[in-house]
Amino acid sequence: MTSQAIITAGSAGIGFETARGLLRSGYAVTIIARDEARGASAVRTLRDEIAGAEVRFLAADLSSLGTVRDLGARLAQEGPLHLLVNNAGGMFAHRWETADGLEASFVLNHLTPYLLTSALTGVLAAGAPSRVVQVTSSAMMAAVPDFADVEVPGEHYGLAVTGRAKLANLSWALDVADDLHERGITLVVADPGPAATPNAAAMEIRMLPPAMRSMWDVIQQGVQRPAAEAARPILHAATAPDLSPGTLVDAEQLRQHVTPEVTKAVRDLTERLLGPHA
Repeated sequence: MTSQAIITAGSAGIGFETARGLLRSGYAVTIIARDEARGASAVRTLRDEIAGAEVRFLAADLSSLGTVRDLGARLAQEGPLHLLVNNAGGMFAHRWETADGLEASFVLNHLTPYLLTSALTGVLAAGAPSRVVQVTSSAMMAAVPDFADVEVPGEHYGLAVTGRAKLANLSWALDVADDLHERGITLVVADPGPAATPNAAAMEIRMLPPAMRSMWDVIQQGVQRPAAEAARPILHAATAPDLSPGTLVDAEQLRQHVTPEVTKAVRDLTERLLGPHA
């Protein structure tokens, strides 16, 4: 039986290159993203490039928690799953709220992968040995590690807001890794680093906290990397044999930011918003 993989935000950039690599590794791939035209184009390109590619696209607004719940319920009816790549995220120059009334970056970078993974834990267990890859970011080094609520007071700096959401997500991932492993699911975290992607092209200097703006030129140089190069850590996390639960691929330096206090605060906040993980 062909191994089944799902990747969020897989129609462009690093996600698209990851989908391409998974297809070449023999997976049947479901790409989930918002833009139907871009998704259809991605599927056509992959089918043209890779003979016999089993790839499909599902359109979903991953900023909507109700949509994510419905998507998870639908996918959970399809049978065993062998790989889930939580690649979706977002960094924004301006604060905006989702339809649920929550800050969008926290939803896309943390609550969405939490919900989707929870919804698919049963089919991942049915496909065991299976794997979850959580995509992280060194943006968390700009984060304020306060998780009393969805947001911290003060100005909206996109890098810091995204970094805080990524820190929440990393702490959750490491918190549940052992429990998932008991069900035959290995959770691995990967940091692709900066790359030339549509999201990177949309970055503005005002998204950096003032103390970090002297690094703007260095950041701009980093986002010239090809997306295919940035996808390599994710593909390694997805396909390398014998990775331990909680392995951080190209991201070990980020583990120091996950303290017991942060982990408890994130767990309490997330369960208050969404309920316990499956």
